[in-house]
Amino acid sequence: MRRDQSKIRETTYFGEHDLPEEQQKTLQKAIRVERINIVTKVIAVIAIFSVAGNSQAMKAAWIEDSLAILPPLAFLIALRFINRKPTPRHPYGYHRAMGIGHLVAAVALLGFGTMLLVDSAMGLFAGEHPAIGLIEIFGMEIWQGWIMVVVSVIVVIPAIIIGRINAKLAPPLHNKVLYADADMNKADWMTGIATAVGLTGVGFGLWWFDAAVAIFISFDIINDGYKNVRGGLAGLIDARATTTNMKDPHPLIQQVREQVMELDWVDEADVRMRDLGMVFHTEVFVVPYQGQMPPLDEVERIRKKLSESDWKLHDLVIIPVAELPEEFLPQIDQKEV
Repeated sequence: MRRDQSKIRETTYFGEHDLPEEQQKTLQKAIRVERINIVTKVIAVIAIFSVAGNSQAMKAAWIEDSLAILPPLAFLIALRFINRKPTPRHPYGYHRAMGIGHLVAAVALLGFGTMLLVDSAMGLFAGEHPAIGLIEIFGMEIWQGWIMVVVSVIVVIPAIIIGRINAKLAPPLHNKVLYADADMNKADWMTGIATAVGLTGVGFGLWWFDAAVAIFISFDIINDGYKNVRGGLAGLIDARATTTNMKDPHPLIQQVREQVMELDWVDEADVRMRDLGMVFHTEVFVVPYQGQMPPLDEVERIRKKLSESDWKLHDLVIIPVAELPEEFLPQIDQKEV
């Protein structure tokens, strides 16, 4: 038991604070899930490649499973970097590694969706009939498409399970790589089902069904890829911190501002918060009432209290100013409150 706890602590350095126990357990679960994810994807790639034949959808499914290895790989590699302590050359630490991992996963998702759309559309408009022959099993000749259907359905089972698990693990860890990987797994199982449906259509004489279903699925994958690429780039260029699904401003921005405004010596305050990957860099600008600036040890006590209110507030500073600078406008529009 002690050995396990020690192992957990070795992999959870997040700057000034360590992860809370709940997040430590969640992170260890995420690591196990992503390792299993890689293994299942490798098996799926081998299985699909061995029966792909000339099916357009099977070829797309094979490439998709190959690309799907990138998000879990990016997550595990990024974890090794963000665990490093800050150095004189990297005073903010290596938390951006997780943002880079998110972008890698997002580009893989967008790239696959685009490839699937273009390749399937070209095959459909060119009138390419998938050439799927017969295979002999135990002396019986079976249309190879039915073997493909069975394989396509079997390989999506791990993707459904892992995708749902990652979607639940991402918010408590504030990890957008896991969120993108959940989208990738969704794309994976949707492609697998589409492949099975498309091949079934071909089996009943609808040669175009294979490519048509793949095109239909590609639009949803492209949408998820675009959303994640946009979110990944936004984090790397210091956009406002957002929730894991990248839809809303993170509630900590408002919570920190409200906590500061409750101090009796604060006249005005505002918060500038950016996402470093799993943790935030936060600057709190405060305008004290005339002649009521507290001593430095009181300011430091408040800074530590604010920082300790949430593990994601890893790098928080309080900056007393005479007036709120216009260039640091509020990050929450009134219409969003």
